[in-house]
Amino acid sequence: MQINHDISTKFSFDPTESFLAHRPSLDPKLFLDPDLEPIYEKVLLGKRLSAEDGLTLYQSNNLLGIGFLANLVRERINGQDAYYVYNQHLNYTNICRNGCSFCAFSRREGEEGAYTMSLDEIADKIRSRLDEPITEVHIVGGLNEKLPYSYYLEMLATIKRIRPKVHIQAFTAVEIAYLAELSNQSPAETLLELQAAGLGSLPGGGAEIFSSRVRQMVCPKKLPANEWLEIMRVAHRLGIRSNATMLYGHIETLKERVEHLLALRQVQDEYGGFLAFIPLAFHPHNTKLSSLKKTSGFDDLKNIAVARLLLDNFAHIKPFWIMVTPKIAQIALSFGADDLDGTVIEERITHMAGGETTQGLPQSELIRLIREAGRWPKQRDTLYNLISEEEGAEAQGHNSSLRVVSKT
Repeated sequence: MQINHDISTKFSFDPTESFLAHRPSLDPKLFLDPDLEPIYEKVLLGKRLSAEDGLTLYQSNNLLGIGFLANLVRERINGQDAYYVYNQHLNYTNICRNGCSFCAFSRREGEEGAYTMSLDEIADKIRSRLDEPITEVHIVGGLNEKLPYSYYLEMLATIKRIRPKVHIQAFTAVEIAYLAELSNQSPAETLLELQAAGLGSLPGGGAEIFSSRVRQMVCPKKLPANEWLEIMRVAHRLGIRSNATMLYGHIETLKERVEHLLALRQVQDEYGGFLAFIPLAFHPHNTKLSSLKKTSGFDDLKNIAVARLLLDNFAHIKPFWIMVTPKIAQIALSFGADDLDGTVIEERITHMAGGETTQGLPQSELIRLIREAGRWPKQRDTLYNLISEEEGAEAQGHNSSLRVVSKT
């Protein structure tokens, strides 16, 4: 497949026009770091950034300059739009054979706090929210060796019986590889069988950091990076979309962050199957890495901005407000992000690692956060079909209304 690596060809920016004509006027103090100037010129011309550029961005302390660059790309791709989804999270078990050092969620069978939801309990969770306009059920869990393969198929079918129109985004690449092993099938065969039962798309978890050095130290039993990437390739070839993630802020180097992002960019070049990229901030509390500090807001915003600049073939960058707080996620809408994820409703993984945010946000609060940031709220489904959007140029005002739009 022939791939053109210019941002311009993907997002309708014409670099053949005069460079100076498109050069925004700048406060001369904006680029206090002169190393950002060549990257600025590449961004204006829609040129793909290199690994060296990515490292330069990560090493720079000029957060406002990096944010400015990321916002140029963000507005080129998404204008003033900012998306959210009305979704429900379901973490069906925390029993897991992997025992990753960074995970506070994982438990062994019989350990205090270990749990597995029965199919009836899952059905009750879904029924309890039937009065809400949920369009997505997001499902991830541990690798529980006591659960049969049929449990996963029945889980999907049960949810679809209760909510026939809901989109189920379920099972990370790590879970898919495990289910293929459990069912004695290939990943492709497993994905097709899960799809027939109700699977709509895959979440992006389990990627962590692709560095073999890091994985050997913090998650040696987890699916290797090359196999994670291959599961995503298989899913995308089958037309099953997915998200992508990166867990940052533990023992990885800046170079390893860049390598991770470029590996995702390569897969996206091949199939274009990633819906969004979500940088995940490491939470050390209750993990085997509890001596480490939590990420700072500075690092959170920089990761979002650098991702927006390096992942030129991703349409959407999404801060996970559960991990970085709603306030940082709101600010991130000016640092490259264009999606606040969703209502979530109930999330266990981050909160078991010391997450202090609420477990869910009402739709009205997501809309308020977006409007206050000067963006236009766009309610979407999982595949970014619009459900409702702001009307008119007055959308930045607090009294503007939402209108329902048909799905494409």
